[in-house]
Amino acid sequence: MPLQIHYQPYKLNFRFEAGTSRGILTEKISWLIKIYDDSQPTLVGMGECGPLSGLSIDDRPDFEDNLQQFCQNFNRLDLEIYSWNISIILDQLIGTAWPSIRFGFESAMLDYLNGCKRVLFPNDFVNNGRLIPINGLVWMGSQDFMLQQVEEKIVTGFNTIKLKIGAIDFEQECSILAHIRRHFSAQEITLRVDANGAFNGTNVHERLQRLAEFDIHSIEQPIQPKQLELMTELCETSPVPVALDEELIGNYDYAAKRRLLKNLKPHYVILKPTLLGGFEATREWIETAQRLDIGWWITSALESNIGLNAISQFTAEFDNPLPQGLGTGQLYNNNIPSPLLIERGYLRYDSQQSWDFSVLNSSRISTNA
Repeated sequence: MPLQIHYQPYKLNFRFEAGTSRGILTEKISWLIKIYDDSQPTLVGMGECGPLSGLSIDDRPDFEDNLQQFCQNFNRLDLEIYSWNISIILDQLIGTAWPSIRFGFESAMLDYLNGCKRVLFPNDFVNNGRLIPINGLVWMGSQDFMLQQVEEKIVTGFNTIKLKIGAIDFEQECSILAHIRRHFSAQEITLRVDANGAFNGTNVHERLQRLAEFDIHSIEQPIQPKQLELMTELCETSPVPVALDEELIGNYDYAAKRRLLKNLKPHYVILKPTLLGGFEATREWIETAQRLDIGWWITSALESNIGLNAISQFTAEFDNPLPQGLGTGQLYNNNIPSPLLIERGYLRYDSQQSWDFSVLNSSRISTNA
């Protein structure tokens, strides 16, 4: 019997108002992908399409219409999938204009090939309890709220903390960083900051100088993307190492990826498979960065535990000691219960824990007929 793909929208509700320089997040819609054979409908491979509002290039009003069309096209093709032909199918069916859909389809196919157990990459993370170091994420908000988050992260064992900055008064943000440094040295607590492009040509140099006073490990995307001349200068002269994030989005050609990194020469790149077009696309970024002696780490893009699980297993395919950005599983009050656990600044896969999909029962399922 032919393979079928259906999708199911699911609204994730934040536990709190999550502040970024692009606005406040209270909920997020993901589309869960389900692939199965008609003759064995209980064996379902799962993936997640979760574009980020205002950031993903496929965050468009016609997203669901196109997702439905891709599902219908797949269902008409009577396809069989193997490890070697997944990229071929994705290239011909979806292309590169819909990176989060490509990521969701790729994840579902890999899960299906590995027995529909939510194990896409059967490595030491899943099988032998390998721990992945992660950073603790502090969201924008009032000074008191951000300090509360910082203290919670430190108490729970994180030694790398990432603060989103650029939404409140810059001096208040500096006072938060100063508060941390009064109590913890750079050897005790590593500080990362993420500006999400909040600075501009008139203030970025001054603000980077101020941030350098706090022994900052790196700053993600200090200015908006596509300002290549200014970004090249910042990567070369900034007293705080620059990490590219949004700058990578929309670059899918291998030569374009290499050209961007070779010209800008950032200290780090931040990789979000949902925004970059899936695992093979992310692997190209990793291999290119490593050849150019550029550091990297992988970050979730606020997916549910379905997407986070896939990204975490992919991350464990590499021997990267840097803390990764994979601590988002506790953001939602209605996330899908999973084997993913956060303990003392590490992400762990507890094979004794089961997935619980009962929370999905109230969401509609598209028949994609």
